[in-house]
Amino acid sequence: MTNDSVAPRESARPATLASADVETDVVVVGGGGAGLPTALFSRWLGNEVVLLEKAPELGGTAKKAAFWYWVPNNEPMRALGIEDRFEDFLRYVARLSQPTRFDPVSPTAGLTDWEASMARAFYDSASPAAEWLAEQGALTYRHCPDVPDYWSELAEDKAPKGRVLVPEGARESMSDGGEVAIAQLSAAAARDGVDVRTGHRVQRLVVDGGRVAGVEATTAAGQTVRVLARKGVVFATGGFSHDDDLRRDYLGVPAYPGCAAVTNEGDFVRISSSMGAQFATMNHAWMCPVPLEKSGRPDLVGMFSVAGDSMILVNRRGMRVANEKQPYNESARTFFQWDPAAGNYPNLVLVQVWDQRSQDHSASDEYGRLIVPPGTDDSHVISARTLDELTVKIRERLAANAAKTGGFTLADDFAENLPRTIDRFNGFAAKGKDEDFARGETAIQLVFNGPVKEEPGRDNPTMWPISDTGPYYAALVTGGLLDTKGGPRTDPDGRVLDDLGVPVPGLFGVGNCVASSSGRAYWAGGATLGPIIAFAYRAAGAVDRAPGPAWGQEPK
Repeated sequence: MTNDSVAPRESARPATLASADVETDVVVVGGGGAGLPTALFSRWLGNEVVLLEKAPELGGTAKKAAFWYWVPNNEPMRALGIEDRFEDFLRYVARLSQPTRFDPVSPTAGLTDWEASMARAFYDSASPAAEWLAEQGALTYRHCPDVPDYWSELAEDKAPKGRVLVPEGARESMSDGGEVAIAQLSAAAARDGVDVRTGHRVQRLVVDGGRVAGVEATTAAGQTVRVLARKGVVFATGGFSHDDDLRRDYLGVPAYPGCAAVTNEGDFVRISSSMGAQFATMNHAWMCPVPLEKSGRPDLVGMFSVAGDSMILVNRRGMRVANEKQPYNESARTFFQWDPAAGNYPNLVLVQVWDQRSQDHSASDEYGRLIVPPGTDDSHVISARTLDELTVKIRERLAANAAKTGGFTLADDFAENLPRTIDRFNGFAAKGKDEDFARGETAIQLVFNGPVKEEPGRDNPTMWPISDTGPYYAALVTGGLLDTKGGPRTDPDGRVLDDLGVPVPGLFGVGNCVASSSGRAYWAGGATLGPIIAFAYRAAGAVDRAPGPAWGQEPK
């Protein structure tokens, strides 16, 4: 699916109230991992719901995800006797989200009142939301009691395992959860009477007396459809990953579009600004390494897992600069380090290098891994008989992609340094201890190690010496986005706040189209979708309670 299949963007200036094509209780804009739960919760509360999705099909970015969802103090944890108190949870998220303000003795752990209130709302509502979805057969799950948080070794994480749920029916590896989840949620929406309309791009709000009364959308065929909402409009349209201007203006790093749905163009940023919305966390994103040559492709899946034991990542000088197995959000930061002396990003592109052993035993088509099995798309892979030949081919591939990188090239000493780097890594691998970057020394690194050849007596399964004979393989890697996490600030019930912190009547937001209180942090696997489901639940409740004034009257 490309943006050629959706209506072009029009002016976001609000329309005034007039006759409607459709009238309903609740309008949900967006049909992915945020919009579908919001629509279902609203429907189960007894509301008529119209869901408008810009793309020709439902799913959005969530359909491509593993769809882990991180649920603190969930029901299976409680059944197992695993304690997950709010005070402990708050300290963990605060320690990572705002490390320079973290205060373990403060009632808010150093967070602002808004951040702390969002953490409280997430903690209180994530489990009830997950259980309601499961009870209704809309998102049944299995508990993953042994999956650790991404920072489980921190002293502040008092419940380091057990918060992850995945869709029931997903593979044992949990990699296809998004397809399973979207299929379940979509089926439930059809079963329970949500009026789903794909191919409808919402262009603007309909405003009546200062209250959001509905939306205007256009179809790919150019038809304008006006949908009025008696209770409210909930936006769940994703971030601005695929809007070049917004990405460049706000993120502050040269992040590539990544694997968000190509329809994630920041629509709600533009639409909500017409109501004086207050914006927050526009400089933050959920990040992930991505293959340079596939960045921006609709089918791209980020590198959640860098597979292979006889494998390394090197910079333009042929040297390792980071732990290849660290969580993807943290790995992505490596690409954006600025060299003030040279005036460039020396790690903008890293080169993943592996040998035949890893090709034979670590190939997989899951989690965006670059070592892929025969018969799958390997257009990103460079192969050669020797390291010198590999260097030549890497230079050629970089030259072919110069327009994407500002002419990024290998340094003159790459060919000289690469064998030395491999020798140093091989020494660490033989001992099972990475003295440079501590590869394989945390629990989550072992989870994301990917398939490797089993070796008897090995203490560190993330490392094995790279062969001194070819063939060798390589791929170009850069820093990309899963999606952005900035937009209008909302209150804990999803009500969009104006510049004075006052809710805009009738306007709500959920998911990556609104500001996330997580700040810079990626707390754990599923720390995107867990809060999304919780706030979908809360927003649905708030819009259900919203007053529905007669058209043409000022809201009270």
